[in-house]
Amino acid sequence: MLALSEIAPAFVEMAHRIVWCTVSTVDGANRPRSRVLHPFWEWDGERLTGWIATMQTGPKKAHLEHSPFTACNYWAQSHDTCLAECRASWEQDPAVKERVWNLFADAPEPLGYDPGGIGVPGWDGPSSPAFSVLRLDPWRVRVLTGEQLATGEPAAVWRA
Repeated sequence: MLALSEIAPAFVEMAHRIVWCTVSTVDGANRPRSRVLHPFWEWDGERLTGWIATMQTGPKKAHLEHSPFTACNYWAQSHDTCLAECRASWEQDPAVKERVWNLFADAPEPLGYDPGGIGVPGWDGPSSPAFSVLRLDPWRVRVLTGEQLATGEPAAVWRA
């Protein structure tokens, strides 16, 4: 088992290169549900945190009220794959919402984009009522390159 400091930089590099991931939650009947989302990951040398700009509506909200855990799985055609299993929480602090809006707005494409320009009604800025931020705090991280897969080398794994 690796230390988070040994795996987090490789996870962030791969996740930001792949950009889109399948995020799974569990519904009220304990059945898995998945959707494709676009997290932004930050590694500060001690803590890995993911941010998703989204709306707090529908199944996502109900699922996270039932169980606050998600799995974020990335895959590329090269068979590079990484996974973060996380505790998810809605972030309500206006300063954090503004910072996350700017993370996406200021990052280069394809990771970055204009959150106000994607056509979501009511998303005209970080203080918009429709704009929500989902915080991801991983408890397990896994990174496996296509080369490792081909040679049988094990994945790099960290667990809290």
